[in-house]
Amino acid sequence: MMRKPLFAAIAAVFAVSAVQAAQPSLSAELREKAKAIIQPIEPAKIDHPAKVDLGRQLFFEPRLSLSGIISCNTCHNLSLGGVDNLKTSIGHKWQPGPVNAPTVFNSSLNIAQFWDGRAANLQEQAAGPIQAPVEMAMPHTLAVAVIQSIPGYVETIKTIYDTDVVTLDHITDAMAEFEKTLVTPNARFDKWLKGDDKALTATELEGFKIFYESGCIACHNGPNLGGNSFQKLGVVEPYKSTSPAEGRAAVTKKDEDRWYFKVPTLRNVELTYPYFHDGQAKTLEEAVTLMGRLQLGRTFTDDELKKVVAFLHTLTGERPQMPLPLLPPSGPNTPRPDPFK
Repeated sequence: MMRKPLFAAIAAVFAVSAVQAAQPSLSAELREKAKAIIQPIEPAKIDHPAKVDLGRQLFFEPRLSLSGIISCNTCHNLSLGGVDNLKTSIGHKWQPGPVNAPTVFNSSLNIAQFWDGRAANLQEQAAGPIQAPVEMAMPHTLAVAVIQSIPGYVETIKTIYDTDVVTLDHITDAMAEFEKTLVTPNARFDKWLKGDDKALTATELEGFKIFYESGCIACHNGPNLGGNSFQKLGVVEPYKSTSPAEGRAAVTKKDEDRWYFKVPTLRNVELTYPYFHDGQAKTLEEAVTLMGRLQLGRTFTDDELKKVVAFLHTLTGERPQMPLPLLPPSGPNTPRPDPFK
């Protein structure tokens, strides 16, 4: 009567031992495949610290908006995942934007900026939201005039750029230098890539194996696990959305580019909900399920879904620690905030 529980216990011990023995082999094999197409995030290299400090101030600067209450950090909250966690961001006069705010973390690793790739680099991107009517709604000429009216900024710009005449290039150049520092190294997945077999659990490792063998890796690769190509959303099945965004077609004016969007990074993806350009997927489980069906023609089992999501949690890196910047006081001609303007 006592033998069955004893045999069951012994069998369980051998089963666990077998999994533990198999994991290093599976880990080594997967790592070699992964290293060929995914690279770890490296810590930021700061070439222009004074520009970075100025860019940090400008990133948190609400006076760059027409109302005086919206900053870049409003939609790309650095205390969160570099996003606002809204389906689509809310801008000037409480207008809802057409797309979900992509994360600003690791954005320097992207092939281009914005979902449709209309900005070639971070400096070009920084200029866009300032004057966009549904975002900060501040004409560039007025934005420059506001910064020119703040003595502290004029003094800093003179020190860095050797001129006391503020230009839009000064503003966007400094902001771009700051955003280059917003990288998130030392994710557990990166530690595993570098050889630490203990960085991932068996479930997480199996999740990456499913992710790799299912074909997710075809688009989500490189150091950012995405952000380096434009792909059609809805390959096997059409994607249904009420968003007016049409992807690359808005930039190229070619109908064949409709529904082609920049592949989003999966770095820190557990923090950047909701998902897709329209924020339609509320959870990682929903996003993985939809991508499997629409892009790969695959229906993940509950067990597979659990493991893939577990793997995605290992992509959360170390967000940079920084003091909240102190902004210089307004000058006598600096416009005062008016949220109803």
